[in-house]
Amino acid sequence: MKIKISRQSIYLIVLSSILLIFVLLFSFLVLIPEGKKYREQRVELQKESKELRKYQNFHDETLEVYKQLQADNRHVIEALATPFNVERFEKLHKEHFRSLIIAEKEKIADEDPFCVYEVNTTSHINSPQSFYDFLDAINKSEWIIGINFPINFVRDGDLIKSSFTMRVYAAEKKPPREDLNMSELEGEE
Repeated sequence: MKIKISRQSIYLIVLSSILLIFVLLFSFLVLIPEGKKYREQRVELQKESKELRKYQNFHDETLEVYKQLQADNRHVIEALATPFNVERFEKLHKEHFRSLIIAEKEKIADEDPFCVYEVNTTSHINSPQSFYDFLDAINKSEWIIGINFPINFVRDGDLIKSSFTMRVYAAEKKPPREDLNMSELEGEE
């Protein structure tokens, strides 16, 4: 018995076989290796995403602490940025003394990151309470001032003559790059 297969059927079977072989070769040579690479890269991306989230959370927490510290210490930051003015100092604190004389300020050291000035003062006060009121006023002033010991008190008739040195701390002027806002940094993310 003779099986009759038409020519079209033979072409169709051959073409189907070639396509099947092509699909199998394409699957084993291209798709499966690329799928393995994809899974490896997906796992690596998940690890990096997790690490990025960890660093982003750290950044956000640090930024929040920075802004809170900046808000809490605004007075100190502004005091460091304010240059020392002898006339203004005398005008603000003259009420605590009968007379207040401030010697010329001399820059004594560059202590990173501050410029430190030493100011010698001589004053006549009515009582030690005036001096203590003066110290309280200095703590609330617009400058960061440290009173150095010894503080000499000498009785001069009905007045007390005091002599002491003060150190005035001022931040050095930074280049404009340092004045960059944190909002500009956040915009880069």
